[in-house]
Parts: sequence; structure tokens; C-alpha cells
Amino acid sequence: MIEAYDIKKSYGSLLVLKGINFQAKAAEVLSIVGASGAGKSSLLQVLGSLSRPDSGRVIIDGTDIFALSSNALADFRNKKIGFVFQFHHLLPEFTALENVAIPALIANERMGEAKDRAKELLTFLGLGERLTHKPGELSGGEQQRVAIARALINRPSVLLADEPSGNLDTHTKKEIHKLFFDLREKYGQTIIIVTHDRELASMSDRCLEMKDGEFLL
Repeated sequence: MIEAYDIKKSYGSLLVLKGINFQAKAAEVLSIVGASGAGKSSLLQVLGSLSRPDSGRVIIDGTDIFALSSNALADFRNKKIGFVFQFHHLLPEFTALENVAIPALIANERMGEAKDRAKELLTFLGLGERLTHKPGELSGGEQQRVAIARALINRPSVLLADEPSGNLDTHTKKEIHKLFFDLREKYGQTIIIVTHDRELASMSDRCLEMKDGEFLL
């Protein structure tokens, strides 16, 4: 599902990715661990097309993503890649249902269909009674579930999560961890998780460790 070849990325004189090669299979849950500054988040941003590498190629579901035009890449990203971050980035003035539906509306899905899909996802994630609540009325774990539903609304092939449980208490963290595997079983996404949490990493199908911009062998 994902192939990356010789990915190099610098910020000024600092080389943060030193020729990364990487593959993830369809429906695989893969964790990337390592100390702060190892290059984990930088790699995730490249894999998700949020950051263009200095050199190398990324192929997702058969598409060489950085060979696309800017508009085509934005469309590909919206439809094929879902993102979950440590901070939820929900829009405070919109309800949970509306927050989840927004990416589908951007993809030109009809309002009714987008809201039906959002309701289905939120119900699956245990938020069927919270559809009309705004982010300020939700707990941290509930907000993260809304963010996950939003990431899934366009049925992406790939879900990328950057420290998805970093701000959650221990109980909620375990719920979110289990949720990723429930999602894989139901929707079949390839899920890549950047985390400091060794417990989450140990649950994954595969765990890779980064140090100084490279994977440890």
C-alpha cells in the first residue's frame, strides 16, 4: 500500500531524514517509535504528502504522489489519506457531526450523504449520543474520536496518526489504542502510528524504531 524510496529531507543545514526506505502492506497496523528528534513526525509528514522530500519517491496505492500536480496531490490527499494528530484541531463552532462531515463536503459529497456517513462513523466510535455536541462539550477522548471519524469520512486507504494518544489519560489512551485495531478490522485501512508509547507499539503488527533520521536494523 505504501512504498518509500531513499527519502531525504533537510531543514536548513540539518538533515532529518537520511535516505529512508519504507514499505507498509494493505491493512497493516505499523508503529514507528524513537526519541524526540529522531525524524518520526518528519517522515509521517512526507508519507502523508504534507511535506515534500528533497529527494526520493513515495508511492501510495500505486500512485507516485510527488509526481502529481499540486491540485491533483491535494485531491489525492483528501480522498486517500486520513490524518489524526495529538491535538484534535476540531472547529469549535461546529458540532461533532459537522466537524466529521466537512472533508466529505470538500470532496463534493452531497450534504445528506456526508452527514449520514458522519453519523455512521461517530456511532461506530461510541459517540452516537454526542452528534450535536460541540468540541468544548466533549472530553479529550471524545474529541479524539471525533478527529478519528473525520479522518475516516472519505474512506481513505491510509490512516496516519502522530502521537494520537499523547494528551490522554491512561484509561482513555487504552481505548484509543484498541480503537485503531477495531478500525482496521472494520474498514481495512493501512494504519501508521508515530508514538512514544511502547505499549501501543507492541500491539502493532510491526514496529520500527528510528534514530537520527534512520531506521535501526
